[in-house]
Amino acid sequence: YNTVKPLVLGNLSYGMYAIGVKDGTRPNACIVNTVMQISKATPADAPLVALAMSKQNYSCQCIEKEGIFSISVLSEDTPATVIGALGFVSGRNADKLENVRHKVLVEGVPVIKENTCCWFLCRVKDRMETQGRVVFTAEIIAGSDVAVGTPMTYRYYVEQLGGASPKHSPTYLPPERTFDKSSGESFVCSVCGYVYSDPNFGFEELPADWTCPICKMPKKAFVRKK
Repeated sequence: YNTVKPLVLGNLSYGMYAIGVKDGTRPNACIVNTVMQISKATPADAPLVALAMSKQNYSCQCIEKEGIFSISVLSEDTPATVIGALGFVSGRNADKLENVRHKVLVEGVPVIKENTCCWFLCRVKDRMETQGRVVFTAEIIAGSDVAVGTPMTYRYYVEQLGGASPKHSPTYLPPERTFDKSSGESFVCSVCGYVYSDPNFGFEELPADWTCPICKMPKKAFVRKK
């Protein structure tokens, strides 16, 4: 068989989720798109979910240590700035939740309140390593009574919000070369990979305080791609 093309793999369905963790007593969170339910609830057992994360992800290390995490299901109304704040900055040395509305459960992990659909609290039952990633199997031990809004899909995030994936994400693709017609050059955010591509407004014409719509980095974070 020929090698499967990354763009073809993009036809697999993905959602958009904020994973809440804790490092000791400090809450932290990150964005993932690989969460799935793998068993239904029964009178004897809680439903199981699977979560895949890069081993290099700080939140992955927190889950390994604490054995507990939350899932906040993002909706189509969740601001892209929330995804940027939680998805493209490491929580090792930054308070990623500083400007994000959230609450901290008694277990010490946060759930996001920025127009999210619902949340679940999960306890790790098992883990498996594969190709630099860890797949956690966890039981849902608490969660929302109802869900609101329309869950955000990864396709919606890319096509409607212009979003991109971090380099450690399984869905990461190098940014396409999209040109600013006024200069014949393309400008790409060096943090999140967002490509500025407005054909009617050149990059140099943007105001000095303009920021990336995904990760909120300033203009100086963009690099010229010829």
